[in-house]
Amino acid sequence: MSTDTDLIKLYSQRILALAADMPRTQRLEAPSATVKRRSPLCGSAVTVDMVIAGDIVEDFAQEVKACALGQAAASVVGQAIVGCTQAQVIAARDELKAMLTHQGPAPQAPFDGLEVLQPAAEYKNRHASVLLALEASVDAFAEAKLKTSA
Repeated sequence: MSTDTDLIKLYSQRILALAADMPRTQRLEAPSATVKRRSPLCGSAVTVDMVIAGDIVEDFAQEVKACALGQAAASVVGQAIVGCTQAQVIAARDELKAMLTHQGPAPQAPFDGLEVLQPAAEYKNRHASVLLALEASVDAFAEAKLKTSA
């Protein structure tokens, strides 16, 4: 069971500031793809709209209903994702997962702001929420490719 000190450490001022100042929260009118992901464990949910041109994120929006950790992760993703390739987004997701589950290093730039979530590694029940924005973004690339090949 977590102590109050553990929770204070987990919800640091930086995490709370990111959660409170989330960018790109207005839905897009004509996205290439829209993906909703939900964590069954905690109920956190993220809906991502992306405009993708070729292999590049040209525009991004998100609707986030998650704990402060999930919101902070989505905030970093919203700040970093425009201009990224599919490979960069997949790498960020994989690096974040490794950071949370295997004490891996923080994701590389432009997603290096996710390092603030390293304390969440100790809280397995929060991992899914932290990963939602990147997982939905990876899925959006796949959905967009399906639409263009149909």
